Amino acid sequence: MSEFEAVLFDAGDTLIRLAGSGETLLHRAAANLGVDPLDPGEVADVWKRVLDRSSTAEEMAKGRDLSTDLHHDVWTALYTTAGCEQLAPGLSEELYALTVAADSWEAFPDTVPTLRTLRDRGVRIGIVSDTGFDLRPALEQLGIMAYVDAVVMSFQHGMCKPAVPVFLAACDQLDIDPNRTLFVGDNPLTDSGAIAVGMHVFLLPRPAATGPRGLGHVLSLV
Repeated sequence: MSEFEAVLFDAGDTLIRLAGSGETLLHRAAANLGVDPLDPGEVADVWKRVLDRSSTAEEMAKGRDLSTDLHHDVWTALYTTAGCEQLAPGLSEELYALTVAADSWEAFPDTVPTLRTLRDRGVRIGIVSDTGFDLRPALEQLGIMAYVDAVVMSFQHGMCKPAVPVFLAACDQLDIDPNRTLFVGDNPLTDSGAIAVGMHVFLLPRPAATGPRGLGHVLSLV
């Protein structure tokens, strides 16, 4: 019999991810604005600057996942700084609108099958995500919410992982002992914060460009 009665998952890059490449999103945003096709090389350069800057300590310190307003303001400012407005006026706002739209997200191929199997085994399931916008519409559209008993998002609490209260909030919603809970994520700096509340933690490597996420390994632990 498994020692775990519940499994908590990170969301982004663990259960779901933005569909397509960043360059694809930029081209879609431009098309939505009625702009002629953008130069692929310029788009690639802009998206590289977005990626390079988005994970810096300076950007992370701006608290983009602490509120919906901050999430919008920090990301649109980053897109502008990276050169979106030089590609097309209004592109930063349109790109942001796309990234928070439910239909811009996809589940990994093994996400729903893994959650379904856990539910069949009687395991309670929760999500704890650092996000500045509501992921539930995307989770619902992707068929994930049918298997999830609790969703805790950082912007609702004004704090991000690895803060202890966000992990405890999920345990409270599930009415589960942290010591009987497995946390599954991909970021050792934030997701390992679950250890502080007594959870076991399983960290996934960076996702491959295609194919399953490797969530099947969770089933061997539960």
